[in-house]
Amino acid sequence: MANEARRYGEGWLLGVLLAGQFIANVDTAIVNIAVPSIAEDLPASPGQLALVGAGYLVAYAVLLVTGARLGSLIGARPVFLGGLLGFTVASLACGLAPGIGWLVVARVAQGAGAALMVPQVLSGIQRYFSGPSRVRALGYYALALSGGAVAGQVLGGLLISANLFGAGWRPIFLLNVPIGVLLLVAARRVLPAEARAPGRIDPCGVGLLSASVLLVILPLALGPDQGWPPWAWLCLAVSVPAIGCFALVERRVAAQGGRPLVAPALLRHVGVRLALVAHGLTTLTYFALLFVVALYLQQGLGMSPAYSGLAMVSWVAAFGLAGPLLPRLPARHLRRAPWVGCLILACGYTAIWVYLLAGGRTGPALFVLLGVGGFGLGISSNSLIGTMTSALPRRYAADLSGVISMNAQLSGALGVAVASTGYVSLLAGLSAADAFAAVLAGFALLAVLAAVAARRATSQRDVAL
Repeated sequence: MANEARRYGEGWLLGVLLAGQFIANVDTAIVNIAVPSIAEDLPASPGQLALVGAGYLVAYAVLLVTGARLGSLIGARPVFLGGLLGFTVASLACGLAPGIGWLVVARVAQGAGAALMVPQVLSGIQRYFSGPSRVRALGYYALALSGGAVAGQVLGGLLISANLFGAGWRPIFLLNVPIGVLLLVAARRVLPAEARAPGRIDPCGVGLLSASVLLVILPLALGPDQGWPPWAWLCLAVSVPAIGCFALVERRVAAQGGRPLVAPALLRHVGVRLALVAHGLTTLTYFALLFVVALYLQQGLGMSPAYSGLAMVSWVAAFGLAGPLLPRLPARHLRRAPWVGCLILACGYTAIWVYLLAGGRTGPALFVLLGVGGFGLGISSNSLIGTMTSALPRRYAADLSGVISMNAQLSGALGVAVASTGYVSLLAGLSAADAFAAVLAGFALLAVLAAVAARRATSQRDVAL
């Protein structure tokens, strides 16, 4: 498979895959900036406005593992192209939406397209790259994940402020159309064709997993805005037996000689399980930070949306340093990178906490300290994904890709829900800076716990970096 990457050009192949990941992540965050503008243009209730953001996230998270399994059955190329086409058409529908109902449906379709496209990115890197080229590719992959979310906030603020052609919020979606068309042309040329694999998808597993993820992601996405109504807690409670039922059904499928939706070997691997915990905890703090920073700077300090988005540029720039750095590390140091990165991330959060308690509010000092955290996350995220992808044979690439992506989305949604609720609650008795500092103290603790899990993951004998 590495020969396929050289045949089509590693740079072009990686560029196409990462561009798909990048635009999917941009659209996860970009709508957060656009909601006030949408509310002015389209008559909508608060619940409908919440669904504009949540609809994408829900469809995206629910279908990620299914998208990964489809890629392993019929090939990454057709599934990536199909997902990209669906994402592009849905983006056009979002930009032309005449009413809020149309926009919500189009956002759900957009999330479904992204869910088909995105799992093929990480599985493609595992299939087509090996050795140092894979480490570099994973570095750029992690940068696309982190940079896409920040770019969504920055781009959203700039486009809405520019009010191009008097179109208000619509260009944030219409911009995807020419990008999607160009990417479709490029993907058809550079993505390798693969033979269809034997087997079929497990419909019962798809249904149970989709229902389980829906029961988790829907209350996390909508619960904070609605004050955590009873239905949200009920969904979270029901999700536990639903997940247990999914596990039992998948175990039965495997016992009967079938192919479960998620290969049992993946979750039996102790190193992979621990690395997923560490990656989930650090991702949770990152997505929560994006949200809380926006609340702190805009509502607490009165800064503009563009300012709050640009505040995270130092984080992404420092994050990007990890990609070129990791392949240059000796193997003995590379093995320590996952937990060392988590500790640097914890130091970044702690330093901002101290800065705020000392009377700092914003400005260059805050941006520099955010860069420390971004560098730590870049080291940990890149190396943790490398740990997981190198721990299992390539035949598990699709399963691992879907699980890593779903783990990140669920962790991010949990982080945003808990951190936003906690920050707003703390504002009742604290200043904006003190509330933000308290949330950051929690992030630092989670990063330390992630370091413990990462240290144990890399000490497993069956993990080879």
